[in-house]
Parts: sequence; C-alpha cells; structure tokens
Amino acid sequence: MSPDKRPDFSNVKSGSGTTEPSRPDFSNVQSGASSTEQITGGGGGTGGMAERSYTVVQGDTLSHIAKAHYGKPGKWHAIFDANRDQIDDPDKIFPGQVLKIPALDLDKDGDADWRS
Repeated sequence: MSPDKRPDFSNVKSGSGTTEPSRPDFSNVQSGASSTEQITGGGGGTGGMAERSYTVVQGDTLSHIAKAHYGKPGKWHAIFDANRDQIDDPDKIFPGQVLKIPALDLDKDGDADWRS
C-alpha cells in the first residue's frame, strides 16, 4: 500500500451485542397471599368448608387433638384418615408433625363445627 492510500472504513458500523439470551420481564408480576382455609377447602363433601392444620406437641394423641378441635375425642379417625400420607399407625404421632384437621359437619347444618 502506498503512503497516499489509506484504507476506507466509511462503511464500517460499530455496535455491541451479547450471546446471553434475553431475560424474561417480570415487571408486571404481582404478589399476594391467601389463607390456607381458602386454598384447602372443599374436601369430603362438606360444602367448601376449610381444613385447619395443627402441629403435634409432646403428649398429644389423635383423640386429644379431636377433642380439642371437635369437642369429641371419638372423631380421631377423621384426623387419621386425612393424614394417611404421613401417619401409618394412629398411635404413633410425633412432636413437630403438622397434621391436617378436616372440617366436620357434626350437626349436619352445612357449617364446620369447630370447637376452638
């Protein structure tokens, strides 16, 4: 190349890019919370009545828990049936377990009959 001739870069364009994929836009996402009573209700043909949860403490039995929630210790089997995924033996529950306490309509009026 002669000293008079300089390279012509007039058609060169600059810019930058990335090989990283674009990230999703979550700017329109809204958060919120709802009660577990709204989420878990409706089981057992109880007209949408909700269930509660209960954390087992030392000395608890299913009968004790049933009496506290329903006023009837004999309703322990409802708690046992609702928790078969984590209880194999109704006599073996452990502190720290979180049990589902299903809504029961003991007087058949369509409303859950909670004692507490």
